[in-house]
Amino acid sequence: MKYARKRVLVTGGAGFLGSHLCERLLADGHDVLCVDNFYTGTKDNIAHLIGNPYFELIRHDVTFPLYLEVDEIFNLACPASPVHYQRDPVQTTKTSVHGAINMLGLAKRIGAKIFQASTSEVYGDPEVHPQTEDYRGSVNPIGPRACYDEGKRCAETLFFDYHRQHGLRIKVARIFNTYGPRMHPDDGRVVSNFIVQALEGRPITIYGDGSQTRSFCFVDDLIEGFVRLMNSPDDITGPINLGNPREMTIRQLAEAVINLTGAKSDLIIKPLPADDPLQRQPNIGKAREILSWEPTIALEDGLIRTIDYFRARLQG
Repeated sequence: MKYARKRVLVTGGAGFLGSHLCERLLADGHDVLCVDNFYTGTKDNIAHLIGNPYFELIRHDVTFPLYLEVDEIFNLACPASPVHYQRDPVQTTKTSVHGAINMLGLAKRIGAKIFQASTSEVYGDPEVHPQTEDYRGSVNPIGPRACYDEGKRCAETLFFDYHRQHGLRIKVARIFNTYGPRMHPDDGRVVSNFIVQALEGRPITIYGDGSQTRSFCFVDDLIEGFVRLMNSPDDITGPINLGNPREMTIRQLAEAVINLTGAKSDLIIKPLPADDPLQRQPNIGKAREILSWEPTIALEDGLIRTIDYFRARLQG
C-alpha cells in the first residue's frame, strides 16, 4: 500500500548522518520514524525535530527485530568512528550483521525499499587508488578494525542475497569520510579531533607522518547523494561510492584547520594505529553518471560551518 506522504524509517536517526537525513526527509514532505538506541547518537541532534507532527522518535536497538509499517528504510545504525566501534567490537559486528538481517526481514515482510549505509572501509587499506566499486578490497579480517570493516562487508552480502533470493529493492552506498555539524566531539575522527584541539588551544595530534591521505565530503552533499540513490530506478542497486574525490594529506587538513580557526597549535606526531589506511579517495564516476551527483561544497566552506558548530558547542 502506498501513501501520498511516504513513511520513511531511519535507523541510527539520532546520529551525525542520521539526524541530517531526518531533517532532509521532513523538508521533502515525508513522515519520518527515527530509530536509535543512543549508543553514539544523541537527542541533541534531533531535539529541534521533536515538535514536528511528522517526526517520531523510537528508542530501539536494531539487533532486535522491529515491527513497523513504512514505505522506505534507511539503515544507518552502527557506530562509525574507530573510538566508538572498537569500544565494544562484538556489539559493533552484531549491529552491522544482526541489524541488517532484522531490517531486511522487515523490508521483506512489508515490501519496503531499503538503503544500506555501507562504508569505504570495505576496501580496507587499498591496493587500488582511487577506489572503484569493483575493487574487492584488502581487509584484515582479524584486526582491531575488522568488527566494523567485516561487519559492513557482511551486511552488503546480506543485502545482495536478499535482493537475489527475495527480489528486495535495495540501495547500497559506500560512504567516504564525511564531516559537518553534529559530529561527536570525542569520536576520534580526524576533522572533529583537529577542530576541537585547535579551538581549545591544544596541540594537534597527527598519527604517522601525516602523509596519509583522505577525501572529505561535507554532510549536506552526502545526504543529497543518499536521496538521489534512494529515488533512483529499482534496477540501480549499487554499491555506489559517495564521497569527495578531492584528496589531501592529513597534515594539509591540520594546517587548514589551524588557519581557519586562527589557532597557534603545534603539531604532535604519534604512531599510526594498526590497519589504518594510508590512502582513501573515491572514484565517483558511477555516482556522476547514474545519479548526476557530485559534491558542490568546498572543503574550506564546509570546515568554516563545522568550526562554527564546534565553537558554539564548546562555549556551551
